[in-house]
Amino acid sequence: MTVNSLYNVVDTVFVGRGAGTLALAALAVSFPIQMFILAIAQVVGIGSASIISRALGAGDLRHAERTAGTSFAAVTVLSLLLTAGGLAFLKPLLRLFGATPEVLPYGIEYLSVIMGGAFFFAFAVSSHNIVRAEGNVKMAMYSMILGAVVNVILDPVFIFGLGLGIRGAAIATVIAQSCSFAFLIWYFRSGRSLLRMGRLDLRPDVGVLPEMFAIGASSLARVAAGSAMAIVLNNSIAHYGENVHLAVMGVIQRALMLFLMPQFGLIQGLQPIVGFNYGAGNTARVHGAVHRAVVAATALSSVGFGVLMLLPTPILSLFSSDPVLIDAGRGIVRVVIAMFPVVGYQIVGASLFQALGKAGPALFLSMSRQVLFLVPLTLLLPLWLGLGGIWWSFPAADGLSVVVTAVWVRHEMRLLRGHASAHEVPSTAA
Repeated sequence: MTVNSLYNVVDTVFVGRGAGTLALAALAVSFPIQMFILAIAQVVGIGSASIISRALGAGDLRHAERTAGTSFAAVTVLSLLLTAGGLAFLKPLLRLFGATPEVLPYGIEYLSVIMGGAFFFAFAVSSHNIVRAEGNVKMAMYSMILGAVVNVILDPVFIFGLGLGIRGAAIATVIAQSCSFAFLIWYFRSGRSLLRMGRLDLRPDVGVLPEMFAIGASSLARVAAGSAMAIVLNNSIAHYGENVHLAVMGVIQRALMLFLMPQFGLIQGLQPIVGFNYGAGNTARVHGAVHRAVVAATALSSVGFGVLMLLPTPILSLFSSDPVLIDAGRGIVRVVIAMFPVVGYQIVGASLFQALGKAGPALFLSMSRQVLFLVPLTLLLPLWLGLGGIWWSFPAADGLSVVVTAVWVRHEMRLLRGHASAHEVPSTAA
């Protein structure tokens, strides 16, 4: 997932160097729309992966295969609908997400290509979850690395070599995603997959779809909440600040992805373990896996905090040579990441309930940071603190969401321990 985060980071580096600050601002307003495509894919991918891992744990291979085939059909239909809708309403969407008149042409150039290739991205993201659910994590990793490497190679070719600017970055990304798609098709057809899907399995199973969407809905809710946050955030920045502040926010989002994506990779590894053992009734192993994931996620968050807090100028300079952007961004970065070490706990907590198939808590926790805290704080704090209030809303929301997550997770862990104790066979006295 660290390598996979290069999709966005490399695009931003080359776009910042090759197309300037306004192009970086265009990436910032395009980012939540790209994440919505990711969310739709994750609805299908995480929902089906949870069902597949629990079915494999219970020894029901046929149900796992039907679920995988249903996920392929669902992600195909949904991604094509996204492409049609996104291209039809491209300008209104970009304006909604905060594109100013100066930024809008760059956003159209970039996002029109990205939306055209949404199917490849959505299929790959969804299928990676299925491959991990059957335990073949290396194949999912190879597919991601292939796409990321192709993207890194093609970005300078299209942006600088062919002089296509921000459109070139989008073309390179779509070609890279299509390579991951082709690799996954080869994998499923080669016989290397544990799941053997026939043509009939590609017909959606109406018995599977409701559970799939219910479990995956928390991922959609998280990104939908993020999209709502982006609308408020970008428009607030445009109101209280300037285009350069919008560009700074885009750079910070990309930089944070380098430290968030390994945590997403961690929970994607956690979910099949939790789902399999929960399905098999091994609650002690569920508890141990969650504990280790929390420790690892906190460590990753702390590393990201240290790097960004100590080295904001070199990191910003990587994305842009604009001295105004670098000077403005240095202080903003340090405020935004002030509570970053605790973010890992919140990510693991929300994913736990997805793996257990508990859609309600997963949905609530996925939305808590953005909807309950970040959006209101972004609207309220600037009334007293001006532009600075926007940046301080991030650590405030992080801290509050972790408190809420801790309450839910601790309660669930007590329930799991009680369940394990109830099924222990009492020892007999000699």
